[in-house]
Amino acid sequence: MLGLTCGVKNVDNLNTVRRETSRHFRKKKTEYLKAKIDGFETNSKMKKITDLYRGINDFKKGYQPRTNIVKDKKGDLVTDSHSILARWRDYFSQLFNVHGVSNIRQTKIHATEPLVPELSAFVVEMPIEKLKEHKSLGIDQIPAELFKAGGRTICFNIPKLITSIWNKEEFPEE
Repeated sequence: MLGLTCGVKNVDNLNTVRRETSRHFRKKKTEYLKAKIDGFETNSKMKKITDLYRGINDFKKGYQPRTNIVKDKKGDLVTDSHSILARWRDYFSQLFNVHGVSNIRQTKIHATEPLVPELSAFVVEMPIEKLKEHKSLGIDQIPAELFKAGGRTICFNIPKLITSIWNKEEFPEE
């Protein structure tokens, strides 16, 4: 009978410890969530929108464990941080060490401006059709009715004008 009462006491003690542990971790979780929400609120009040949304997105994703595993030269997996750093150092030194290579071709690179495709009449025609009539003039002081009255002729000449301005890098006199 003595063994039975000791077993009941141990079960009661175990249940008590479980309850206290659960309360403790619920309290810690509540404190953590409150701190996170306060951080979001602070970022919102200080107009740090990128930090706010980054925090919200990280919070929505939840905990995501990171694994740092890299294959060495033999193909074996390496998990030690020093070995991983050494492997990356070796990899990049191999990658960027081109002193021994003699057959590198010299290519001509033109990188002053990106290539821009030619404008078509269709690209100009669609916005002209959407212009509203009887509106006040814009910066150029040209009414929308004039563009619409120009029809196909203006739709073919505007792309030519824009292309010539782009190529010559100066506005025409007229």
